[in-house]
Amino acid sequence: MAGWRGGDKTTQDTTVSADFHHALMQEVMTTELLRIKVLIGIALAFSVLTSAIYFTAPDALVRVWHGNFKPSYLYSVITPFILFELWVHGAISWYRRQGRDLPIIRRYVGALIETSMPTVALALHIDSMGPVAALGWVAPLVYFIFIIASTLRLDFWLSTFTGFVAASELFWMAMYYRPEGTLDPEPDFFYHCARSAVILIAGVLAGTVGMQLRRQFAASIAAATARDRITNLFGQHVSPQVVERLMTEGAGTGSDIRRVAVMFVDFRSFTAGASTRSPQEVVDRLDGAFAVLVDILDRHGGIVNKFLGDGFLALFGAPFEAGDAAHQAVAAAREMLAANERTNATSSWPLRIGIGIHVGEVVAGNIGSPRRKEYTVIGDTVNFAARLEALNKELGSQFLISAAVRDALGDECRDAVSRGDIPVRGYEHPVAVWQLG
Repeated sequence: MAGWRGGDKTTQDTTVSADFHHALMQEVMTTELLRIKVLIGIALAFSVLTSAIYFTAPDALVRVWHGNFKPSYLYSVITPFILFELWVHGAISWYRRQGRDLPIIRRYVGALIETSMPTVALALHIDSMGPVAALGWVAPLVYFIFIIASTLRLDFWLSTFTGFVAASELFWMAMYYRPEGTLDPEPDFFYHCARSAVILIAGVLAGTVGMQLRRQFAASIAAATARDRITNLFGQHVSPQVVERLMTEGAGTGSDIRRVAVMFVDFRSFTAGASTRSPQEVVDRLDGAFAVLVDILDRHGGIVNKFLGDGFLALFGAPFEAGDAAHQAVAAAREMLAANERTNATSSWPLRIGIGIHVGEVVAGNIGSPRRKEYTVIGDTVNFAARLEALNKELGSQFLISAAVRDALGDECRDAVSRGDIPVRGYEHPVAVWQLG
């Protein structure tokens, strides 16, 4: 087989990092869309509630507003706000579909505009009620809604910026916005400074919560990315136990030399039987047979490295070490033969399998292009295991092992029958072959 070339670890790590960033970006934009929907929902609910009170108990609003409340006051703030949020929602959705992140400057401009909406409402309140009454009523508390919702931005600095804008604008309105004819006393600097400081602290705390949520999302995405990476490297038929172990021990992207047991499995005369059956029958029979054999491999610590038409290559001892790889492989092969006989007894299409096992050193690692790599093993051990399985057809057997496997099993292999030294294609001298039932 061809020689091994180590994979480009830097390129692969860059690809994984890019995939991780994209997944995190998509998650952040999803929460951003949720934040916008929450704000729009609150604005609509407030509009409906206030309008209902206006039409059912207008005197109450007149008393609170110290004058004649008009719905136009409410809609002049709520309507532009909802339109702005809908525009932002559309922009984020567009960037999300394009797989692009929202520019950071747009995030800050958006935070500045929407956080200024309560300031406009506060100005209307001050015009109607006067500074003292307006600053002690609802409008300043609305800033907290925006600060709390900013946690869904998952950005510490954006939440802190939201708190800063709210605190600064509230302080400025309290200290310097005084309509003509106002009879209220002069504002107290330290009083309003303390109120604004609380709002700023709320923004910092919201940013801290958002940052923690972002870290949790990042950890979840990193775990999912690692799991997907392992699945891509080792195939869909790696057992859950193997995946968990790989997640714990790590799956290296370089190549190394390992002592493994290599198993080749092939269904005999499958092509001839498939020629008389429909494609769906062929797929169903093959899938059913593979399901049984792969399940046995899983229980014995093996993995299917690749499917080869009507057969497969299985490994014991890679991608992680196994001191008893030969024992595991032979035990799995024996159980496979027994399971196949049971399946044949109830099937209208009996299949005969051939198995060859050899143990030895291989080069194990990832090979392929920078965009797509496959974990595989390369070396003479793999070549000989493939030749060994092919001898089953010539010898009329089902299960052949090499002398190296027999020696590794020792007394546990007393039922092995020597087939002598047999010429093997690609090898200069005949090699010892043993048959197991």
